[in-house]
Amino acid sequence: MSDLKEKKNGKIATHESVHEIKKDGSFVRQGNRFTTPFGDKEGELPVEKGRYRLIWARICPWAHRAVIVRELLGIQDVISLGTVSPVRTSQGWGFSLDAGGVDPVLGIRYLPEIYALTDPSYEGRATVPAVVDVKSRKVVNNDYFRLTNYLETAFKPFHKEGAPDLYPVRLRKEIDELNDILFHEVNNGVYKAGFATSQDVYEKTCNTLFTRLDWLEERLSGQRYLFGDRITDSDIRLYVTLARFDAAYYLVFRTNRNRLVDFKHLWDYARDLYQTPGFGNTTDFDAIKRGYQLGNIEENPFQILAKGPDVSVWNLPHQRDRL
Repeated sequence: MSDLKEKKNGKIATHESVHEIKKDGSFVRQGNRFTTPFGDKEGELPVEKGRYRLIWARICPWAHRAVIVRELLGIQDVISLGTVSPVRTSQGWGFSLDAGGVDPVLGIRYLPEIYALTDPSYEGRATVPAVVDVKSRKVVNNDYFRLTNYLETAFKPFHKEGAPDLYPVRLRKEIDELNDILFHEVNNGVYKAGFATSQDVYEKTCNTLFTRLDWLEERLSGQRYLFGDRITDSDIRLYVTLARFDAAYYLVFRTNRNRLVDFKHLWDYARDLYQTPGFGNTTDFDAIKRGYQLGNIEENPFQILAKGPDVSVWNLPHQRDRL
């Protein structure tokens, strides 16, 4: 099946991976298998130009944030990019967007092929983002939670001149703390609500999500970005969820207390980022809609793609530069 959400033996297969559902109906995200960090210490992945290929799906927020960082830091010629179709197939993420349906660098049709070559005993879902060592033809890192930090620090020698410091040393503790909150209550919070299998769990997770969005709305009422007047790693992590909110989560995950456009400051903030190079040019609303809506046959058996929302509003002027 190509379902976004397929229930089997107490587990849910989503567009990203296989997750467990607890007895109370709550959703538990699958952990990452390949978590070796990049760096110059013994046992770490060597940082080299042209050695790695980043595989992403335009639907996936976890992969999208790595692509945004790659753009902002100007390391497109350091780490190549492979793109899978937004709707995952029964064979896993496929390279149907490429000529002949084959990734031109890795020579594979489906992402699970490279996971199997890496570890034949691996039983989890082949996830994106996946960093593949082109030399060894193995997946070396799929740790979406730390990947942007590695790009921001270990790959610093390759950053373009004038690249923003997205993970400044003086703010790292605060950024890490906020990122942890964003992950549990916002980034993964929408999934906790969307994949809940009990009314009680759905309502609790949905309330947690919107309580945090209300808090972020207040935080952004007097400053342009989450840490003042500069874009940081945290802004990228929040943006990828906001970009998918009205087009996918509001409808598919029933996170519908408010739309993003109903939040004055969050909506202005999201448009500000969207209109910043690296954000809007890597955001594909059509792919997002197709991935979340057409990938869920169980809840959309006739494969109807919603006509809205009107994404042209993302280009409307914002007022953030006055903060």
